This record gives sequence, C-alpha cells and structure tokens, in this order.
Amino acid sequence: MTFNITAVKTSSNGAWQGDNPLNFAFPLLIIQTALIIAVSRSLAVLFKPLRQPKVIAEIVGGILLGPSALGRNTTYMDRIFPTWSMPILESVASIGLLFFLFLVGLELDLSSIRRSGKRAFGIAVAGITLPFLGGVGVAFVIRSTLYTAVDRPGYAEFLVFMGVALSITAFPVLARILAELKLLTTQIGETAMAAAAFNDVAAWILLALAVALAGNGEGGGEKKSPLVSVWVMLSGVGFVVFMLVVIRPGMKWVAKRGSLENGVVRESFVCLTLAGVMVSGFATDLIGIHSIFGAFVFGLTIPKDGEFGQRLIERIEDFVSGLLLPLYFATSGLKTDVAKIRGAVSWGMLGLVIVTACVGKIVGTFAVAVMVKVPAREALTLGFLMNTKGLVELIVLNIGKEKKVLNDETFAILVLMALFTTFITTPTVMAIYKPARSTHRKLKDLSASEDSTKEELRILACLHGPANVSSLISVIESIRTTKMLQLKLFVMHLMELTERSSSIIMVQKARKNGLPFVQRYRHGECHSNVIGGFQAYRQLGRVAVRPITAVSPLPTMHEDICHMAETKRVTMIILPFHKRWNVDHGHSHHHHQDGGDGNLPENVGHGWRLVTQRVLKNAPCSVAVLVDRGLGSIEAQSSNIDGSNVVERVCAIFFGGPDDREALELAGRMAEHPAVKVTVIRFLVRETLRSNAVTLRPAPSKCKEKNYAFLTTNVDPEKEKELDEGALEDFKNKWKEMVEYKEKEPNNIIEETLSIGQSQDFDLIVVGRGRLPSAEVATLAERQAEHPELGPIGDVLASSINHIIPSILVVQQHNKAHIEEMTVSKIVSESSLSINGDTNV
Repeated sequence: MTFNITAVKTSSNGAWQGDNPLNFAFPLLIIQTALIIAVSRSLAVLFKPLRQPKVIAEIVGGILLGPSALGRNTTYMDRIFPTWSMPILESVASIGLLFFLFLVGLELDLSSIRRSGKRAFGIAVAGITLPFLGGVGVAFVIRSTLYTAVDRPGYAEFLVFMGVALSITAFPVLARILAELKLLTTQIGETAMAAAAFNDVAAWILLALAVALAGNGEGGGEKKSPLVSVWVMLSGVGFVVFMLVVIRPGMKWVAKRGSLENGVVRESFVCLTLAGVMVSGFATDLIGIHSIFGAFVFGLTIPKDGEFGQRLIERIEDFVSGLLLPLYFATSGLKTDVAKIRGAVSWGMLGLVIVTACVGKIVGTFAVAVMVKVPAREALTLGFLMNTKGLVELIVLNIGKEKKVLNDETFAILVLMALFTTFITTPTVMAIYKPARSTHRKLKDLSASEDSTKEELRILACLHGPANVSSLISVIESIRTTKMLQLKLFVMHLMELTERSSSIIMVQKARKNGLPFVQRYRHGECHSNVIGGFQAYRQLGRVAVRPITAVSPLPTMHEDICHMAETKRVTMIILPFHKRWNVDHGHSHHHHQDGGDGNLPENVGHGWRLVTQRVLKNAPCSVAVLVDRGLGSIEAQSSNIDGSNVVERVCAIFFGGPDDREALELAGRMAEHPAVKVTVIRFLVRETLRSNAVTLRPAPSKCKEKNYAFLTTNVDPEKEKELDEGALEDFKNKWKEMVEYKEKEPNNIIEETLSIGQSQDFDLIVVGRGRLPSAEVATLAERQAEHPELGPIGDVLASSINHIIPSILVVQQHNKAHIEEMTVSKIVSESSLSINGDTNV
C-alpha cells in the first residue's frame, strides 16, 4: 500500500476501532525499537565469549533485520520497516547519536593527548596517512569498477570519503576493548588511547572536509561554485575556535557553579548543557558540516576534572547508549544490503578494501612504533588495536550514503570491512600480547623472613574507597616497627569496571592523579583523611607509599591483585572485608555506648566478597582480611597525645596451626611499636578433647556458602604441636617484656572468644583463619557459617549480631604444602562428648 507521508498520523485510535497500529508513526517506532534492542542484546550475549564489543552485535543485528537477511521477505519489510518510517526512526537515532558524540567529546581528554606527546602523535600520523593513501588508491579502482558513468561521484569527495573510511580508529570502542583486556592502565594502553584520540580529531577534520566537498556536488546537476566548500571549511574552523575560546571558559564557570552545593549538581545547569548540545548540533548543520560535529566539539569544552562531567555522564549515558544508540547502528545495518555485493569483482573489491585497511593501519603503526623504540610485540599489538573501527566509521559511511557519494554496493562493502576489522581486534591482541602473568613463585610470609630487622617489609593494601583509608593506615602504622625495618606500602585502589563507558573516565582520572579517589571526595573530612592520611603517612617515617589503581570487572579482579603481589614481591596482602561498621565511639575510648548495637554494617556488595574469597584462594603470599569497626577513626586519633594513627591495644588469640602462627608473628611485629600494647591469649586444649580425636567430614557441595574450609593435607599433629610450641617459645623470648601473655582453658570456646570481643579492652583482635584447626577449633565446624572465608573464630568475631567492639584482622599464611581446601561440616567424636558450643550463637 502506498502512503502519502504527509498523511501519516502520530498515534492510532487502537485496534478496537479498526486501526492497525503499524500504520501510525509512534506505535511503529516503539515496535521497531523493541525489536532492534531485543535482537542486538541477544547477539551481544552470544558474542560475549568471543570478547566482542557491543557495537559489533548492534551492527550485525541491524544487518540481520535489514534487507540482507530477514528483509528478503518483502511483506515483513513493508510492515515493520516501511520506507515512510525510516526518516522518523533515523531522527530518533540521530538524537541518540548527537548525545553519544557529546559523551565521546566529554571523555576525550585533550590534556592527556598533550601529555603523551610526540610518541603517540607520530604513531597516529602514520596510522592515518598510510591507510588514507591506500584508501585513495582503492577509491580509483572502485570508482571505475562499481559505478556506472552516470552516477559517478566527483573525484575529490569520493577520494576523501574512502580515505577517511579506511583510516579511522574508533576511540570509544578502543577504550572498551582495552579495558576488557586489562591494558588500559598499561603503557601500551595509554599510547593507544592517545593515538586514537589524535586519530579521532584528525578524522573529524577530514570528515568535515569531505562533507563540505560533497555538499558541493549536489543540487540538481548544476555545479555550485567551488568557493562554497571553502566557505564551509572556514566557518567550521571559526565555529571550533569560538567554542574553545568563548564557550569553554563559560562551561568551566557552569561546572564550578553546578557542583558547589553539597555534591548535588544543579538541575538547571544540566538542562542548560543538554540544550547546548542541541544548539551546537544545529549550528554545525547550518554551516553545512554534519550536526554531530557540533555535539562533539561541545563535549570537548566541558571541564573533565570536577563532579560535573561525571554527573552529566551518569545522567544521560544509560538512556543514550542503551536505548537510542543501538537504533543508529541498526539503521546502518538496515541500509546495508549484502546481496548488492554481486559477482567476483565486487567480492574481490571487498577483499581488497579489507586488506588495504588492515595492512595500511597495522604496517603504518608498527613501523613508526618501532622507530620510536616500542618493542616489536607491543608495536604489533598497537597496530591491531588502532585497527578498530566502529562508531565514527559508520557515521562517515552513513553521511557518504546520504550525500550520494557512496552507492549501496560500496556502502555494504565498507560496512562489512568495519565489522571485520573490529571483530579481529580482540582475539588477535589476546593472542599476540599476553601481559606477563608469571607462574606462582612462593613469596615469603612473615614467619619465613628470618632476620626480620634487615630487610624491607612489602605490603599490598587494597582499598574500595576512602572509607577504608584510616583503618588501613592504623594497622600498617602498628606493623611499622621503629627498628630499622623498611616498610614499603603499595596502596591499591580497586575500581570495578562496569559495562558503562563512564567507567573509562574513572580510569583516566585514576591515571591522572596518583591517589585516584582524591578527585571525587573534594569536600571536607573525607578528602583530608585520604590525602592527609597518605601524605602525612609518607612523611612520618620509613614508609614508601606507592599508589596503584586496579580497574577490572569484579570476576577477574583477584587476578590483578595476585599479579601485583607477585610483581612487587610483597609479603602480605591486606584486604578490606566487604562489610564495614561505622562505630560512633562516643568521644573517648572509655565510655562506649553499647558498641555494635543497632549499627548495621555498610555492605559493599557480594561481588567484592567473592573477590576476597578468590584472593584468599589464589594469593601468592600471606593474606590478612581487615574487618573494620571504626579503627583509626577521628575520635580514636584525638584521644592519642601525638595524634598519630596507631592501634593501641592489640589482642592475638592463639589456638595453633600455620595461620595462627602467622597471626602471632604479626602480633610480634606490632609489639615492637612503642605505642602498641599487645596481649596474646593462648587457648589450651581441654583434657577431654585431647583424648578424643575429632573427625571432620566433607560438607555436601551445595552448602559451601555455609561451611568453613579446612585444609585437607595429612598433617602430623605432633609436628604441628612442636611448631606451635616453637613459635610461642620464640615469641616469648623475643618480646617477653613488651607483651602480656595469658593462657586459658575454656569450657566453651565461643563464649570465651565473645567475651574477649565484647570487652572494651582492645582495638584490634588478630586471629588466624584456622584452616588447619586445632581440636577445639575443629569442634566449631558444625556452626552455620555467616562468613566462611574468615574461618571459625574470625567468623564468630565478625558476626554482626554479637556486639563485638574491636576490629578484627584475620590472617592466612601462605604455604606450599597445604594447597587443597575442603569445606567440612559434621563432627563425629568417638566418646559421648557433648559439645555445648552453640549455646548462645
């Protein structure tokens, strides 16, 4: 049925009144959007194992929905994607595109381009020139084979379009790929990003040129004067200068004003900015360059460092890149008709285009990178990385098609080329460039470093955010003995890389300032705590603090942590527990209100808990998990005379086994600190238990979450006992005067442990994770575990219902022999021993 486009109504009267909703603009748009998003999302899931960026799924989805596959069925095409509906769909998609390019401009940090300087610039120039020249060469061939004499476009614009189409690197897509391969924060990642940014800017300039030239060829056969394109170029340059000189300072002011009030960005300013995107888009369209150019430049004018940019991204990103942008890719796919590529010649052209694009890009980048002394393997990787096409590429092609420079066949060929080059990036880069993940060397643990006074102690402390800073500093400060032991502290800020592209911005921020989370917590106490904490800490004494940032998706975060521990040869990793209690201690140490009561812990989330569990399992050295109950908080500091941030009263609970020995060693380190008072409480085995062996059975696999993991190696109990006694002897001899030592023989371990925890005598309790349990710890195996990763005793102390006051440090020793862990549950004891271990828990 033919439609008069002016007669198309927006909405229908509904099916009851005999209207078919598909003949009306808005219901049809809804159907199209839903279909496109469903298809591209399900494809994205399919491509996930191949490590492909979302862009690919979206383009392929469009091609499948379009005339190449499903669209062969004409009734479907006329119903779902009729020709009259295309301008509407494209307008909606273009809004998405406008805002997306605004976001790209926002993420493109010009100062970082300046910083990475000549090297990246050289690489980018080579990466553009060679493929551009190649593209010009291919253009001659294509123009003579695939076009009839009538519809041949003008030489100049066709050459420029082909050149641009082959030489672009997609900045946003590249950022995603780098992040997924964990290369973002590496040297090669920085170079690639900076080169891609140069590349992007150059491509925009060339694109503007191409559009100006193409606009010249249209207009009903008669040629306009060639001066027109000169005017277009000049006005374009004028526009950019105006934006950077006039609008940029204005946006600085807006961003400053916009984020003043207690961290809430004012709504009026956000609206102003969003309107600005539209206006600048209109301005460039008026000039005769495509409207997206304006949005991109406007994005560049917004300051990158405050809250404002961050908030803007959070506001628009999901809607734009989740809903509207797939529409744009899909419309590109809908215009691509693979069936138009007919005959050997056309397929030959496709091959030629792909080869030219890849060879030009990869060889050009490789050559220059080697010249500026990048190692060959990295240089090759850079070449492949710069070969990603994606968004901007498609925009170029679409504009070329709009301006009638590219016919259907050429368009299809170039879209396939973009798909192919992007598709091969991730697999090839993974194949060529594997960052060295060495085999697990056995690192020292504390007890292994014999003469502890001579060498430096290296510790890797991980943080989720500024909340963990003060407590970590207190713990580390207490370990830092006053003798000549050098302490090297690596502070690793863990950032989750999510699906959204704004996490890329976080990464760039993290790279900019050594302490990544400084920028966001500008105001007040938090800020001074983070910076002041670590800065003051650096100056305090023999502590070298090195900030590192790990950005990766949570499921692979533990690899980053363990890898860093290996490369830096650390002795111990300190992890924050996934729950934190903000204890208000009253104003001094002594009159607590009931410490833990009614005080729900902040929970960073189950994902982080899994990270901790994986690190405990795979770590190449000892691990300590810090359960923080307001350690090193302001009140605690103010009660100290010198204001230094140190844990004053430490209690180590010793049962026996390797983890407990490591905990004891750590307590010994703390005892050397003049301000720290250490109490060691040793629990002795009750006679009844000594005679009865305790046997543990593996737990059924489904209740892993609820049971503790113990080591399954066959350990000689006598030898363990000897080691325990030896450790205690050494400890007593070394620190006799400084440490209070008690022995207890409890009737009920849990009650005894809780009484230590609920008393207000300690700030920190150090316990072993107890994976080689002594007999009495083994009896706890049948408790329902709340946090099995902390081991039985740690779990009792970390539980939120027991009103424990001090913070807990759970230590796990790294050891070669005891590798396998097994979750165990039930106890079988040989005599009729009643264990009254779960009375009050």
